[in-house]
Amino acid sequence: MDVLEQKQGADIHLLEISELSVIADYFVICSGSSSRLVKALVQSVVEEIKDQYGIKPALEGEAEYGWMLADYGDVILHVFSPDRRNFYRLEELWSEGNTILRVQ
Repeated sequence: MDVLEQKQGADIHLLEISELSVIADYFVICSGSSSRLVKALVQSVVEEIKDQYGIKPALEGEAEYGWMLADYGDVILHVFSPDRRNFYRLEELWSEGNTILRVQ
């Protein structure tokens, strides 16, 4: 979460969904103000996790389309452009989940 804040990620949301789904235990949802920032945010998290834990995620999406995902199994990182985040509204879709942290 710190790396997202340091790299100017916006509206960071950590949502526990373990009681609602088998696909993951947590979603980390974040916005980047441009496609370049969306890509940089994902790359920064991937590098940080790889350096600390030696884990590489499955990656999905394209920054140019306003959404990228890094899937670590139990934790899935979603980084959106503001308009894509508004379109998909993951926080609303998973509103029964437990909000662990929200950084505006």
